[in-house]
Amino acid sequence: MEKYTKNSGIVIPLDRANVDTDAIIPKQFLKSVKKTGFGKNLFDEWRYLDHGEPDQAESSRQINPDFVLNQSCYKDATILLTRENFGCGSSREHAPWAILDYGIRTILAPSFADIFYGNCFKNGILPILISDELTQIFFDKSQNKKVLRLEIDLENQKIIDGINEYHFEIDEFKKHCLLEGLDDIGMTLQNAKDIELFETNYKQKFPWLTKE
Repeated sequence: MEKYTKNSGIVIPLDRANVDTDAIIPKQFLKSVKKTGFGKNLFDEWRYLDHGEPDQAESSRQINPDFVLNQSCYKDATILLTRENFGCGSSREHAPWAILDYGIRTILAPSFADIFYGNCFKNGILPILISDELTQIFFDKSQNKKVLRLEIDLENQKIIDGINEYHFEIDEFKKHCLLEGLDDIGMTLQNAKDIELFETNYKQKFPWLTKE
């Protein structure tokens, strides 16, 4: 998993509450477990005017010009700003995969669905809980296609808008895992030598149980 230290970029203002995981990545795209290739179908039903199917060429799709991801000023943005209860619905891990594959590393919202929130950390995405007041401040600064740029400093737990700095809270263990680029497999591999030693001793102690 790629380490997360700082993220400086343009903010995508998705002014919607209760965005569920089927809106983030619709069910017809859940046939792969490769973790990549989902970015083109992020928010598919809002992003396009036609119904999308797996492996469909983007050039054949009918783009919705009013949807925020299709507006040129937000091209290459890496921070998503949204409303409460983001990531509700089914627990599909494809949702954070699609967000990360699109290029988004940070999500700002007043609240997240619990499972989605945890899945973000396991995939190198930083979901930051911010107050309703700060959420509205950032949306106000993004009105009428104004480009808001933020810097996210995970080490110092700060959101910086160029002038103001806003502190955010985060669980210390989750912070450590993001800074070190550790997912569940990465954490296990930190104990690889101990695991190998246990397996060697186990085979020697119980050879009749480990015969191939």
